[in-house]
Amino acid sequence: MRFPGATGAFALFGEVLLTGLLITVGGILLVTLPAALAAGIRHLRRYLNAEASPQRQFWREYLKALPGGLVLGVAGLLLVLVLILDIDLAGSGALPGGIAVAAVGWVGLAAVAVTLLAGAGAWAPESGWRAAVRGVPAALTADVAGALFLLATAVFVCVVTWVLVPLVIPALGCAALAVVAIPARRRRR
Repeated sequence: MRFPGATGAFALFGEVLLTGLLITVGGILLVTLPAALAAGIRHLRRYLNAEASPQRQFWREYLKALPGGLVLGVAGLLLVLVLILDIDLAGSGALPGGIAVAAVGWVGLAAVAVTLLAGAGAWAPESGWRAAVRGVPAALTADVAGALFLLATAVFVCVVTWVLVPLVIPALGCAALAVVAIPARRRRR
């Protein structure tokens, strides 16, 4: 089996919900979201590989990911705020070429979201955030379909959260599951 820990569908569903809750609690400040995602993805990966995955291990890895994750979180949050401001200004009609500015803003938001998910999935305590983020462009260009799946995952999280805010908990758990499952999927040659 590719994922020996995923033998029971209901148990997997429960673990995805638990992971979503852990990521939500760890990432509640938004700037701590990269560290929470990285620890949650590693937690779920251990569970799916039938390895020990206690919650205290999540929190240990969260604390290890936090210093570099805060830098990434602050930079990402500032970039997202600038892009949202650009999109808002483009929609107001105050900018010439507003449609093009809005399109660039939406593409930028998509790039930030995919980079966050891919970087969090590649983070390891041994190599840190710098290596994880540096490896993102090569990983995404090597698997373009996987990058599109990550984009769909980010859109899913945003839409579900927009519809009903408490659904962010299972949505983040599903995002962690997607980051683990997308590289392991069967690919057509």
